[in-house]
Amino acid sequence: MAVNERPPRARTPRRIPARVPQTVPQTVPHAPQTDRRPYTWRPATRRINPGEPTAIVRSAPSGRRVPGRRPDAPVLLVLRGLGLGDLLTAVPALRALRRAHPGHRLVLAAPASLSGLVSLISAVDAQLDVSGPGPVPVERPDIAVNLHGRGPESIVALSRTRPGRLLTHAHPEFPGLDGPPWSRKTHEVRRWCDLLEWYGIAADPSDLLLDPPEPPGPGAPGYVVVHPGAASRARCWPVERFAEVAAALAAQGHRVLVTGDASERSLAFRVGTLAGLPVEWVLAGRTGLRDLAHLVAGARLLVCGDTGVAHLATAYATPSVVLFGPVSPDQWGPPPDGRHIALWAGRSGDPHDNRPDPGLLEIGTETVLDAALGLLEAGVAR
Repeated sequence: MAVNERPPRARTPRRIPARVPQTVPQTVPHAPQTDRRPYTWRPATRRINPGEPTAIVRSAPSGRRVPGRRPDAPVLLVLRGLGLGDLLTAVPALRALRRAHPGHRLVLAAPASLSGLVSLISAVDAQLDVSGPGPVPVERPDIAVNLHGRGPESIVALSRTRPGRLLTHAHPEFPGLDGPPWSRKTHEVRRWCDLLEWYGIAADPSDLLLDPPEPPGPGAPGYVVVHPGAASRARCWPVERFAEVAAALAAQGHRVLVTGDASERSLAFRVGTLAGLPVEWVLAGRTGLRDLAHLVAGARLLVCGDTGVAHLATAYATPSVVLFGPVSPDQWGPPPDGRHIALWAGRSGDPHDNRPDPGLLEIGTETVLDAALGLLEAGVAR
């Protein structure tokens, strides 16, 4: 996440009285706005309030061309120099650009660490290793698209490539550039679809699924993935609570795999140790990003915090329980398709704080376990 590129993502949905059935409601769209389709993203959220258990409604591998694309084709440059969740929430926009410009060579400027998933989007011809808002080592692309943020850094970086046309949100420091205004309340998937639609490019925010990874997940199907890490401490649910959930799921007969990157290995082993899991079930630090995609795609359920792995569950239609703290699921939550439950205390905070968000701490283990077992028992269709 580029700190200077993105405004605070905070929104508090209105309270719904108690005794609302804990089912996924029908979406109620906002009133249409000029030149935009209605924003209709409403995650199935369970709002956690102490003492008030209320349910609320709420392509080709990097560096290689896709066959059929001419090497001298005009370049369509897209900047998204952020993380895993940022890439996955931009998938509908990337595919919309691909459809709108079939004769262009679509070049994605994004971190090289994401290349294993970029190839599964089926929209990108080549990838440039770019982290943050730039610089972007491309000269004179026919079209440049800012899917990175509102600016100004990303706008400067793309302007320096001297594109024939630049698609971006409006910014007061660039009065000569046209574009839609930035909205703090829009869901991240919808945000980039709205940007393209403002320029006349149709985009489908539900177009989130990735190509199936190969090989499939480890061993026989039926395992549960628990991912206790997150990008900041503010989004990290206590390790002891993750361990309680993992132990309870294992006691129900589920194989519980604990995942994470190399920096989260000690965290994952602590979860495994406290939960009494076999050491071979702790996979943190032993899997790359593509391997993690395999694991999530083959799982019966994912339990995690508000982090990029949650978007992998969306990409592979894997049921998930996602714990939200400082940021509302209205901005970054899963789609309302019945497979996912977003748990949130209903108040926002600082997503970059160095301690767990108070709202996140209000979510108890029984609440998480009830949600997890409910999805497992329901056997949500995939």
